Amino acid sequence: MKGKVVLFGLLCLRGLGLVAQAPVSAAVTGPAAKAVMNIPNSWLEREVRHELVMLPYYSVFDHLAFQVQGGTVTLSGEVTRPTLKDDAERVVRRIEGVERVVNKIHVLPLSPFDDQIRIAAYRTIYGTPALNRYGHQAIPPIHIIVENGRITLEGVVANESDRNLAYVKALEVPGAFSVTNHLTIAN
Repeated sequence: MKGKVVLFGLLCLRGLGLVAQAPVSAAVTGPAAKAVMNIPNSWLEREVRHELVMLPYYSVFDHLAFQVQGGTVTLSGEVTRPTLKDDAERVVRRIEGVERVVNKIHVLPLSPFDDQIRIAAYRTIYGTPALNRYGHQAIPPIHIIVENGRITLEGVVANESDRNLAYVKALEVPGAFSVTNHLTIAN
């Protein structure tokens, strides 16, 4: 049975984020199983997404994704704080219908050098007039992941022009060794 992979960053562009279309079922266990035999997948995905984006320290420098297969939720992505990894697992585990959580979130190493690149990349990308509109959201949809001087752009933008511009601007960041562009375009 295939699951849906949900990426974060499209909060304002699309209400539910980017979802790969594949069938998923989530069975309810315990007392609630008598009232509801199956929780709709979209409900479980919305709940997981909601809980993750509501985490207090989730920021533009973190990237979270998840996959739902039955009652198992697999978390992935990169975060700057070890507590965010633990908090993500804790909040997802409490959701009704979630039987198991597999936490594959990678904690980025502490590095003042990477922190400088993160701030410079943020200023360069979101300071660009054509991309500035993305920065006015609670969690901007262009996530800037920096590990060992290498920038990875994650998230969703409105069009190919914005995708390419964000990439070009990230290439201008002083001290960055490379840039990988994983930005997707909203349908």
